[in-house]
Amino acid sequence: MSIPAAEFTARHPGSPGSARLAFLLSEPPPEVAARGIAFLWCGGFRSNMRGGKAEFLAGLLPRHGVAFLRFDYSGHGESDGCFADGALSDWLSDAQTMLDLLSARYETSRVVLVGSSMGAWIASLLAIRHPAAVAGLVLIAPAVDFTHRLLAPALPEEALRAIAEQGFWLRPSACNDGGYPITRRLLEDGRAHLLLGSPVPFGGPVRILQGQADPDVPFSHALAVAAAFSSGDVETMLVKDGDHRLSRPADLARLGRMVLELGDLIALGPSVP
Repeated sequence: MSIPAAEFTARHPGSPGSARLAFLLSEPPPEVAARGIAFLWCGGFRSNMRGGKAEFLAGLLPRHGVAFLRFDYSGHGESDGCFADGALSDWLSDAQTMLDLLSARYETSRVVLVGSSMGAWIASLLAIRHPAAVAGLVLIAPAVDFTHRLLAPALPEEALRAIAEQGFWLRPSACNDGGYPITRRLLEDGRAHLLLGSPVPFGGPVRILQGQADPDVPFSHALAVAAAFSSGDVETMLVKDGDHRLSRPADLARLGRMVLELGDLIALGPSVP
């Protein structure tokens, strides 16, 4: 079942005033045996937990005996906070709160993180920090190190000047007439969490889904992310005409197969050849 976000919220222990984090938990129905694993969704930059891929997984996983938790970072969607005040450290802390909640609720160390775009960066950081809690990763259009490798190099001169002088620049957006802020703190904070350029020390299975027609995350970047993991079990699926969203029915079908196959692998356990 899906519990409405308004009824299911957490208080972030590290936030002033205990900021409210909204989330949705989808659990297997009573007639479906739970499999002892759970999946946690980490969304992208400026996205929310009600996007197409998250909704799809919320409908798919419980039918296969797997719980699925999705949430909104602070300043995103239905959670408290102001987007302009946030940076990766804040959103990583939010994801940590959700991982702790999910692990405690199911008393399991077999949690699979599903990270989309920026969420892939956050999921990777969580996996490094908590290898005993994170059993595997599914990364979609992985924008690992995006502030340093993808965003900053593409900023026009006027943006760099505004960020240096005012602390922010309003990036034009087709979805928002006023644009949205790119802040000095976002860029500086991102530098503290860079992963690429050295091995990413996570030994569990990693699955990557990437569109080759993605204008935001080049598929060469996704391949670099795959190569960086120290794990010997890393698989990358390239979708030749896939865009950044990867939300078409065929894309969702690919994602569904990927998460279910990884769930099967983890549920079988390491002793099974």
